Amino acid sequence: MKGVIVKIPGGPNQLDLVEVPIPKPNEGELLIRVHAAAVNRTDILTREGKIGYLRNPILGIEISGTVVEVNGESSFSIGDRVMGLVNGGGYAEYAIMPADRAMKIPDSLSFEQAAAIPEVFLTAYQTLFWIGNLQKHETVLIHAGASGVGTAAIQLAKQLCDAKIIVTAGSQKKLDICKELGADVLINYKEQPFEEEVLKFTNGKGVDLILDFIGADYWEKNLASAKVGGRWVLIGILGGSEVKKIDLLTLMSKCIQLTGTLLTPRSDEYKSQLTNDFVKNVTSFLEQGKVRPIIDTTFSIEMASKSHLYMEENRNIGKIILEIKE
Repeated sequence: MKGVIVKIPGGPNQLDLVEVPIPKPNEGELLIRVHAAAVNRTDILTREGKIGYLRNPILGIEISGTVVEVNGESSFSIGDRVMGLVNGGGYAEYAIMPADRAMKIPDSLSFEQAAAIPEVFLTAYQTLFWIGNLQKHETVLIHAGASGVGTAAIQLAKQLCDAKIIVTAGSQKKLDICKELGADVLINYKEQPFEEEVLKFTNGKGVDLILDFIGADYWEKNLASAKVGGRWVLIGILGGSEVKKIDLLTLMSKCIQLTGTLLTPRSDEYKSQLTNDFVKNVTSFLEQGKVRPIIDTTFSIEMASKSHLYMEENRNIGKIILEIKE
């Protein structure tokens, strides 16, 4: 089969489509004929050699496709359409998926749409509800609102909690998408100090929850935007990982709960439990079209390097998909 590997750590030109053996599923695993895979920031960090927890030489952590082999007892059968997280190996014609992490694809969704769901929707669900403990009618600030996780988080917060949603993004086009998905307050971070707009909307109180993809560059502004007793979940470091000066006293006096998280390095058991909870609480919204994946662009697997460059240039609104044809 064909799969995308990294020749040596570096730029997008280090991605190479090569012939590799078809993997064999172990007990409790499914072999999937991959029809589509999604591009994630994790893939870029792996390509650059900045993280070392992925053992599979083939990139890709989320896929959609058809079950072609089942090893052990499973609720899935050969021919079923499934989507889910994999432990690497997604940029390929075949991939292994733990059976307890597979999700049935709703009939209304294509393989491309399904591949846009697992990583971003599970991350958004985890950060909003498992970690962020978002409650009905609370106010949430979502940075990078037009990103894959951002577009998923807007929809989940609105549909499951009828939350008041404030988003930041860098263009009017991106903000328009956020509004369409349910955002209430739209802030162009290039033109407006977002912390001032947040305090204006909340009558000086601040937000209940912050989903932070930016990190260091937004430290002070996020600190100002959180209400007393607010929650702050750090899930990205697009703006740097080191804060030169930290005001711990303000963090303490405002009783802010700050939690950092990544989904990819979590245990298989954690991902399985998260997947099952997501399926139980969100599948009906997907089937009804009340929650939907947002796809920006689809590339062929032969253009994997161009898909990475496209993401690194921050051009996408929603997900970037790799199509894998037979």
